[in-house]
Amino acid sequence: MHQFHHRLSALLLVWGCLLAVAPAALAQSRVAIIDVKKVFDSYWKTKHADTNLKDRARQLDQTRQRMLDDYKKAGADYKALLDSSADPVLSATERERRKQNADRKLTELRELEASTDQFETQVRRTLSEQQRLLRDDIIQEIRNKVAVKARQRGYTMVLDTAAETINQTPMMLFTNGENDITSEIIAELNAASPPPAPAAAVRFPATTSPSPSARPATAAPPFQPGTFRK
Repeated sequence: MHQFHHRLSALLLVWGCLLAVAPAALAQSRVAIIDVKKVFDSYWKTKHADTNLKDRARQLDQTRQRMLDDYKKAGADYKALLDSSADPVLSATERERRKQNADRKLTELRELEASTDQFETQVRRTLSEQQRLLRDDIIQEIRNKVAVKARQRGYTMVLDTAAETINQTPMMLFTNGENDITSEIIAELNAASPPPAPAAAVRFPATTSPSPSARPATAAPPFQPGTFRK
């Protein structure tokens, strides 16, 4: 029993020391705040990466559209061969030959369908991975810049005002705006932005509308790699 009281007294002494030190430690800490989402969206590299990803998605979508056109043509050819193989005017030998051709075209059609599906899956995976890697690189740049600023100013902690919990509620419930370094970080990151490219001359197309037969068919929906934002 005596040993128990001795341990309890020692534990209470430790707690007392911690409670005495905690206010002093908090008073010595310097906290800064930053809106990481605003910094991310305002960074020139984010906008550049967003444009490049969308351009890449458009290029890949053109390839996919050509594959879809080949698939549609193969489907029309298969239907024509299948219909002709049932023509009673033809001899049995010719109908059988056309039926075999139709079977080969059906095999080709299925292969085209499988390759198109595989291409779409691979493209979406590739674009998603590229987007993730670019985003991670930019976030790391922002973190490095914030760390340098925090050391220069003597901040012991920098909190993200845009952070949310898993339930999508604000992580930070109140701040008086003191020591907000958002604008400074944006300015420093964008200080190295390249000059804008000269605007190309705009040529307006002829106003004559094409005939209905000359208008292209409705294209398949393009790839949507997602908006490159935090």
